[in-house]
Amino acid sequence: MNIDIKISKRPIPYIRAIKFLEKRVNNIKNENAKDFLWILEHPTTYTAGIRSNTNEIIDRKIKIISTNRGGKITLHNRGQKIIYFAINLNNKKKDIRGFINTIEVSIIEFLKKYNIESKSDRKNIGIWVNNKKIAAIGVKIKRWIAYHGCSININNNLKDYKKIVPCGLDNNMITSIKNEGVLKITNIDKNLKEIFSKNLKNI
Repeated sequence: MNIDIKISKRPIPYIRAIKFLEKRVNNIKNENAKDFLWILEHPTTYTAGIRSNTNEIIDRKIKIISTNRGGKITLHNRGQKIIYFAINLNNKKKDIRGFINTIEVSIIEFLKKYNIESKSDRKNIGIWVNNKKIAAIGVKIKRWIAYHGCSININNNLKDYKKIVPCGLDNNMITSIKNEGVLKITNIDKNLKEIFSKNLKNI
């Protein structure tokens, strides 16, 4: 499987990124583009997935952007890595659970690079370290093209989570690589690119 890989060094506004991603999905659907993987960060942004509830907003002053991904309300901010993708499953196994499992395995493999042992949870989608969530996953399937993606907390400000009930959880149940005591966090984009591109090519 050929896959285009894009790495953005500057934070990309959420709406701009999603418009770009949705355009790419349409191009893939029309067979005018290859599969796509994008590693980036967003400025501080709160988004609400299709399962969100207004009761999950603690600070009513914040702006919430509605999105068509799965999941509830979550946060994106600097120091959190976003991995977006647009992958055509039409010529592969049409196995949504298997696809999500590939994303979970990729995050777990990435965290091992920093000596962090983590696990997935079928009841609470995402990746967990010592009963705290370190990565969130939100996927949408459109005509068997899987898109949106996942986020991994690297060294972001976890206090920003206090303004919401993130993914339906107590906001004290969120962690990051830095919060788990890793002082030297290097080669982030390189490791993400290698791991995700390898695993997505093998689905």
